[in-house]
Amino acid sequence: MKILSGNPYIKRDNKKVLLDLIPIDEILNLSKTPIMIFLENRIRDNVNSFKSVFGEVFENFEGFYSFKANFLPEICKIICSQEIGAEIIGLPELKLALKIGFPENKILVGGPYLPYELIKESVKNKVREIIVYNLNDLDKINAVAKEKNIVQNICLRINSQKYASKLGIILDDKILLRLDEKTNKLHHINIVSILSHYTTQMNNMEQFKKNIITVGDALKKLTQIGINIKNINLGGGFPEATIMPQKQLRKLALGLKTTLENLHIDYEKIYFEPGRYFVGDAGLFITEVINIIDDRWIFLNIGNHICPKFARCSLRFYNATQIDKVHKYKTNIAGIIPSDQDVLAKDYFFTEKLKEGDVVIVTNVGAYTLTFSNRFPYALPHIFLIKDHDITPIFSPSINHDFTLN
Repeated sequence: MKILSGNPYIKRDNKKVLLDLIPIDEILNLSKTPIMIFLENRIRDNVNSFKSVFGEVFENFEGFYSFKANFLPEICKIICSQEIGAEIIGLPELKLALKIGFPENKILVGGPYLPYELIKESVKNKVREIIVYNLNDLDKINAVAKEKNIVQNICLRINSQKYASKLGIILDDKILLRLDEKTNKLHHINIVSILSHYTTQMNNMEQFKKNIITVGDALKKLTQIGINIKNINLGGGFPEATIMPQKQLRKLALGLKTTLENLHIDYEKIYFEPGRYFVGDAGLFITEVINIIDDRWIFLNIGNHICPKFARCSLRFYNATQIDKVHKYKTNIAGIIPSDQDVLAKDYFFTEKLKEGDVVIVTNVGAYTLTFSNRFPYALPHIFLIKDHDITPIFSPSINHDFTLN
């Protein structure tokens, strides 16, 4: 059998395509296209690979799954069962994480918007850390923690200094003075960690190094005002596991450790927040060609409303109907939104013959497609979870109506 898209759970056997151990024809009998599939065994493999690599390289490593990558409850349950923590940005995610069974002391909460209810529930449930992007939030957290008579651990989100980045705190002299004043008067918070997240889809060691340099500079400045950081959080930003296989991931982890040592950065624990790496290549769309026009343009019955460019997925396209044919003819692939902007790929190598009704597999769509999707007036896809020979429906538009968290 031939592996497709670098994913051992997507295979071709002559003219037949298998998703895990299930022929694609069996799945097509369950629903009309478009269909979304998640491969449970691939998620578990990805989590285990990440834990194995970083657990061996860093004795004090902890992983936290970024819920914003994919907050489908069934997906989050799989990751919870792998003893990974949760990194969440809003109250609906916090409620889901607690309901699923993520331990409170393995939950990180934070984002540029920390409403009172989120702070209250986070403090009440004694989450590991609240991540602060704005110093004004320290006063709010301190007030709630004082009411509960506890001291809440805080992580400062440091601006990565990447061009045009608006997220996080820039530790200039003015901010350092304000921070010093706050830590001297706010007695129900304890700043224990800093976070710097550079960007997404980082497949270049230099990007990770820039992030670590930012962390090192921030640690020096914080030490000068008497804040001694225990833990560093380097965020996520890892690409799909098919883009960064385990051997390359290990090389990256070793490079990170060497860079930290060379910069003499000490810490008690080091955190990473993978999202895309865990679930990105575990998701795929089964769609079909609905129209063909001049210059080898084909239209699929998905589009940027459900497979948005904003998700920055490493999309791969396969003609499942003609899977035994070579994919070497440049083809342009568009979606169904009535806009010239709804282009999924240009000059993509595809089959020579283009036929309406051909079934197309789009891989690497497990992360951010659903969280960044919008409600254009098209039906949402059925979503199935596959493991070995088993197919489990986890979302039906007619029953569940929407996958947004409430």
